[in-house]
Amino acid sequence: MHNKTKKSLYDIILDKILAIFLKSHVQKLLQPFMETLYSIYERYLYKQISQGPIPQHIAIIPDGNRRWARKHGLDPREGHKYGYEKLKEILPELYNLGVRVVTIYAMSYENCLYRSEDEKNNLFDIVKSGLQSLLNEGIIQRYKVNVKIFGKAELIRKDVMELALKIEKLSSQFNDRFLNIALCYGGKQEIIDAIRLIARDLLRGKIGIEDITEDLVKKYTFTSHLNHLSEPDLVIRTSGEMRISNFLLWQIAYSELYFCDAYWPDFRKIDLYRALRAYQQRERRFGR
Repeated sequence: MHNKTKKSLYDIILDKILAIFLKSHVQKLLQPFMETLYSIYERYLYKQISQGPIPQHIAIIPDGNRRWARKHGLDPREGHKYGYEKLKEILPELYNLGVRVVTIYAMSYENCLYRSEDEKNNLFDIVKSGLQSLLNEGIIQRYKVNVKIFGKAELIRKDVMELALKIEKLSSQFNDRFLNIALCYGGKQEIIDAIRLIARDLLRGKIGIEDITEDLVKKYTFTSHLNHLSEPDLVIRTSGEMRISNFLLWQIAYSELYFCDAYWPDFRKIDLYRALRAYQQRERRFGR
């Protein structure tokens, strides 16, 4: 539990003024000055969040890629490429801020079951490109990142799964920071798989009925390798949608949720800093 970061009267007034500047119709009028205003606001927000607690585990639902592409007159599939570029930009920022664990909802279980083969292959190609970048650009070594890909392995394209396993093995030596990529993943499916594994071990006599506790179930989840960091402190979803979409249902029971209106490719540092500031202004109760 952390104490809420209080805002001064000055901060409240400045926030309201800057919020007016950031409205779309005002931005059009102030277009020549917007970069300067963004820069000022970004520094202002950074100063605020640097004084408060930084969540150790952030989970992200990067939504709105296809809608962003349509808005810009592009093929909807192009949106995912821009979404991947945004992730490359945001990930180092999170680690530099002190976040230890980042979990990304890359493809849902439903995506892998119901999207067309063409669209699935487009998504798998982007995921594969992203994984290859992790290998080639030294991100794993620079930040000492332990990478884990989890979800329904049988639904993941074979070449992507092979590369994922290679990266997991390479990065297993690190434990400073963590990157979890949820691929063909569903929260309900994870819980069902955990129940099956518990039932199997029960039948084999490895555990007894009385051993089934919250702590035991946690050991059968995909994030068990994170130990005390297995549950996100903060979940960020972009695009204005206010739902969880079958993401980490067990793990986010007490997470703070933040919904951002921006489509994921438009997600900026100021959006990230606002999410962190909102987190710092809340009092975590963990159901108490």
